[in-house]
Amino acid sequence: MPIYDYRCSDCSKHFELLVMSATTPVCPICGSQHLEKQVSCPAAPGRSAALVARGRAQAARAGHFSNYEPSERKRR
Repeated sequence: MPIYDYRCSDCSKHFELLVMSATTPVCPICGSQHLEKQVSCPAAPGRSAALVARGRAQAARAGHFSNYEPSERKRR
């Protein structure tokens, strides 16, 4: 279920909705179905040191080294 950005034509509010394929989205403010889908700005995946460390710790606990670079696998 993707998250989409919408703008309501009736009340001019901008919002995000998690939309299932079989549902028709409605404005959470006024209940209107007159919505315009907006272009969303994608977020780049995070590569902070904390995320990398957490992923590596989880991989090590599980017994695999998929989150390590090939050069680092030799040392482990």
